Amino acid sequence: MTNPTTSTTPPPALLAWASRVLDARPAVKDVSHPRENSRVWRLDLPRLRFYLKISPKAVMYERETLALRSAAPALGAGGAPQLRASSAEHLALLLTAVPGRPLKQLELSPVEEARAHRNGGALLARLHAAGDLSGPRRAEAEQALQAAAEGAEGHLSAAGDRLTAPEQKLLRQLAEELRALPPLPLAYIHGDAWDRNLMWSTARQQAGWIDFERSRAATAVQDFVLMACSTWTDRPDLRAACLQGYGRNLTLEEQHALRCLAAIDAVSCLVWGPKLDDPHVTARGRRTLDRLMAGVFA
Repeated sequence: MTNPTTSTTPPPALLAWASRVLDARPAVKDVSHPRENSRVWRLDLPRLRFYLKISPKAVMYERETLALRSAAPALGAGGAPQLRASSAEHLALLLTAVPGRPLKQLELSPVEEARAHRNGGALLARLHAAGDLSGPRRAEAEQALQAAAEGAEGHLSAAGDRLTAPEQKLLRQLAEELRALPPLPLAYIHGDAWDRNLMWSTARQQAGWIDFERSRAATAVQDFVLMACSTWTDRPDLRAACLQGYGRNLTLEEQHALRCLAAIDAVSCLVWGPKLDDPHVTARGRRTLDRLMAGVFA
């Protein structure tokens, strides 16, 4: 979808760089998401397709380039984009295409949806085991839940009267419970794992993950928050399929962490949804919060 706030063509210098790398001048189509900081173009050559992406921030560029160079290759051919080239000057990545379309855009039978989630879960298991968690990255992973808990108060303050007093009390309680949890399994996570970034090729019966700009060292359970707050809400069969592909169920401590993290995601949605004028994000936050208050979040 074209982003109305930016040019529909890449900057000339960036397109010239991509053309030099590809040794050809591609046809260009803007495929940015409809939000201010999304700048992605599809580059088509005869029988070949690539994507040119400008990262919104330097840290996102660094995270995505690291993931695509180090961990994502473990997902195998078609399981993730290949990094053809990168430009730190432009915060740009030139990527190969992943087969299929985002699962969110497809109309599949429940059986094939489950197959896609099972395959996606298997790829997450590979990714989680592939990243380097030594040195500073291990320290980052070990502090991930504490960092999430510490960010909760800022979200609560920004949300203001969008939350009732009982809702604020519950969210503060869950943030404190997150701090008190024992050490949980660590992983190199995708960071934005949900239907929008899960590709599915019906022809190949193959899944793949895209958009690694939020990948990082963290706790493994943090990679399931977005799905737990969206797709899995009405589809416990897809949760079961994903975890079957992942190779294990979440521990009791991880399930509790998921509930706490969902609360933090909910209040974040209630801040950023209105700010970005995105009713879908706002609705996700409100629905998660309502489920938490009713005691039915699983």
